[in-house]
Amino acid sequence: QVQLVESGGGLVQPGGSLRLSCVASGLAFSSYGMSWYRQAPGKKRELVASIASVDGNTNYADAVKGRFTISRDNAKNTVYLQMNSLKPEDTAVYYCAAVFRLGVIHAWGKGTQVTVSS
Repeated sequence: QVQLVESGGGLVQPGGSLRLSCVASGLAFSSYGMSWYRQAPGKKRELVASIASVDGNTNYADAVKGRFTISRDNAKNTVYLQMNSLKPEDTAVYYCAAVFRLGVIHAWGKGTQVTVSS
């Protein structure tokens, strides 16, 4: 069975940093693009960042560009999201997703809570 497990969330003050991790199992990790989404209370789930399966091309939402970095380690079946200069508006549940061709989501993780507050 496919499983994506996020970790690294928590409470951080504005301006702080967190690194999220997502460990995948039950799939050929290197064959999938990986994405991070987030969902704040009362809002729709939105795409935060994505990274391609092989060439490592990345894309970011405008709201996080320059502050967040997505990366992957195919040998460890893990995708990361380094989040710097965090703002209160970054508060959300962050979800890892495995992406098949043409952007079709193959699997979701259960999410990890990130709260940015003083």
